[in-house]
Amino acid sequence: MDTVAVIDFETTGMSPNLGDRATEVAAVIVENGRIIDRYQSLMNTGAYIPAFIEELTGISNAMIRKAPPAKQVMSELARFVGDAPLVAHNAAFDSRFLDAELSRIAHQRQQKFACSMLLARRIYPAAPDHKLGTLVRFLDLPSAARHHRALADAEMTAHLWVKMLSELKNQHGLSAAPHELLCALQKLPKAKIAGYLEKAGRSL
Repeated sequence: MDTVAVIDFETTGMSPNLGDRATEVAAVIVENGRIIDRYQSLMNTGAYIPAFIEELTGISNAMIRKAPPAKQVMSELARFVGDAPLVAHNAAFDSRFLDAELSRIAHQRQQKFACSMLLARRIYPAAPDHKLGTLVRFLDLPSAARHHRALADAEMTAHLWVKMLSELKNQHGLSAAPHELLCALQKLPKAKIAGYLEKAGRSL
């Protein structure tokens, strides 16, 4: 099983293109189906956290004022992740913030993101929905006491990721489930998944 870095951001809003900034980031390294390392930090970008975001995440403006500067946190994150392939739940969101914050320290992401939400839509079509908390309950995975904190959500995503890879391998007779295969799989229509995996299994 590939080593991957599972990343989660908490932010002031939905889009860095609208001026929103990260408030917290976490990454967990998953190797051979286990979490082997963790990184988490609040980060001070100077941005204001709206009241509804503070209520959702529990991260206050007072907490952020005492946090390390964003430049320091993103440099530490980049070193921690290295060149490991990336995973996030709703990767379109986290990749935008990762790229935006890295650009502020003149760093550019090289590796691809796999999206556990897109994959879950294909692997668990019977789930009530494909939000992280719903999938954790649906699959009876380890759950955090509080969602919408970066490390808790990254760890839950990691458990979901390991579960999905195990089921893909068992159900389709795959000897491995490399990150490149999963990045391709998340873009496929559901009707084409079985045929794609059958063909992929013969080449692994």
